[in-house]
Amino acid sequence: MSNCCGNENNSGCADKTKTGKNKLTENDFSRIKNVIAVMSGKGGVGKSSVTSLLASESKKKGYDVGVLDADITGPSLPKMFGVKGRVENNGLALFPLTSATGIKVMSLNLLTPNEDDPVIWRGPVIAGAVKQFWTDVAWGDLDYLFVDLPPGTGDVPLTVMQSLPLNGVVIVSSPQDLAVMIVSKAIKMAQMMDTSILGLVENMSGVICPHCGEEFPLFGTGQGQEICEKFRIPFIGSLPIDPHLSSLCDQGKIEEYDSNLFVNFIPEQ
Repeated sequence: MSNCCGNENNSGCADKTKTGKNKLTENDFSRIKNVIAVMSGKGGVGKSSVTSLLASESKKKGYDVGVLDADITGPSLPKMFGVKGRVENNGLALFPLTSATGIKVMSLNLLTPNEDDPVIWRGPVIAGAVKQFWTDVAWGDLDYLFVDLPPGTGDVPLTVMQSLPLNGVVIVSSPQDLAVMIVSKAIKMAQMMDTSILGLVENMSGVICPHCGEEFPLFGTGQGQEICEKFRIPFIGSLPIDPHLSSLCDQGKIEEYDSNLFVNFIPEQ
């Protein structure tokens, strides 16, 4: 018996939840326990870095992890994880590539002939691609799927909040007043969408001198704690600018970075 979409196996069809939102169901090749999006209204604050570190630290704790690169027009996760090549398509599903430590990675950059090919699509098409990364990708058994969102409060964040069964979002900010103002819009959007905010990370809180190891506030005094108090959300912690992290990202070796920030945020296996 087919459902309202006429799809015999229900793959990709919407499930009306108690909140009234239409959530896309998993396909037959995916069993995902937790879905966490990483969001910031501001561009350039390091959402992809935070997403990658969350995934890497979760993997180190023994969890099965995947990352969904929802920044369709500016994908960077494959580069950070050193993943290259084209995803396999067996006619039933797309199969994500796997990083050095076993993290499953899906990004539009893994579907284009060259990693620097631009994607010139309008918003609705981009949002549709994000949905397909959920409905058409064989993620397998995952404890955590981390979703790297693009900047802003437009089509893709709205699609993810409405369509994916999110456990919550992690907000990324930086110390500048301008960033704080725009990040506040993202926080308010999540609250308006009844999406749980798991906490806030203040990125670029300072810079670590590669010679003496001293940290100094390149962009001014941090405001992460104040934002969290204002909106009554948890403060996960601060990440300084670290040249070593930047180097590992460029080399595709972000999984080798040791971060203590998410020790208490990610539960033990």
